Amino acid sequence: MDVIFVVLLYLVIVNIAGFAFMGIDKRRARRNAWRIPESDLFLIALIGGSVGCLCGMYFFRHKTRHWYFVWGMPAILVIQVILILCLVFFTPFSFAIL
Repeated sequence: MDVIFVVLLYLVIVNIAGFAFMGIDKRRARRNAWRIPESDLFLIALIGGSVGCLCGMYFFRHKTRHWYFVWGMPAILVIQVILILCLVFFTPFSFAIL
């Protein structure tokens, strides 16, 4: 199996999970049920699900009043993009997309 395919599949799955976790936590908040810890939401973003968490945050209008989510989730995304760009352009390894 191609490594890039596996990485893209991982990113798709973790972003879907991030989006879903935001929706699940919003539903639980409305029902006053057990909530997903904020640290878990940030952990999902850190392991690659920052786009899904951001989309879920604004789609479900969840955690948009908390400054650490409004600034933290985009900051995680920016750091991840910078790390990927550095990995692709500034490493001695050769990456082939096709």
